[in-house]
Amino acid sequence: MRLGDLPMLAEPLRRLDESEWIDAVVVVAPPEWEEPAILLAEEIGASKVTACVTGGETRSASVRAGVAEVPEDAAVILVHDAARPLLPDEVIGRVIEALGEGFDGAVPALPVSDTVKRVDGDVVRETLDRSALVTVQTPQAFVAPVFRACVDSTEATTDCAALLEQSGGRVRVVRGDERLLKVTTRADLERVAAWL
Repeated sequence: MRLGDLPMLAEPLRRLDESEWIDAVVVVAPPEWEEPAILLAEEIGASKVTACVTGGETRSASVRAGVAEVPEDAAVILVHDAARPLLPDEVIGRVIEALGEGFDGAVPALPVSDTVKRVDGDVVRETLDRSALVTVQTPQAFVAPVFRACVDSTEATTDCAALLEQSGGRVRVVRGDERLLKVTTRADLERVAAWL
């Protein structure tokens, strides 16, 4: 998808490249999109992009492929979805700083404002207490050695922090940002474009 004149990937790459929190970026791309991703990084001057690898069949496999390209001496691994192009630097700082408080991982999150019900088909089974619920965003930050171990040893999941949770890791929730909207529809893309 395009955001303005460039593919949507350009916006988060630019923001990661400009962040003082970030030393290097590994892009995980769909098959046959590796070279265009590298060319885009060069076009926008994203000099922190050190590699572009092919993603896998699942999110977990894609993350595993990206982590394999992160240098062994990295202290922190940050995972971010390109589908969330408006990446505030303050959120990057919040998730990384949380790791200094003894947590294995940190995720940005927003409180749930709607009532949430657990259903079975079209029958309501339970109304959940939304005060204990949040919606989780990316970027998600992890202590590198801990994350490497759980990426290699856990099952597939749709959320990287869940990999750490399955391995018994401690994950901190920090304040997210409404601008970290995940673009999944045309209306989402229009909303994000209006915020640029």
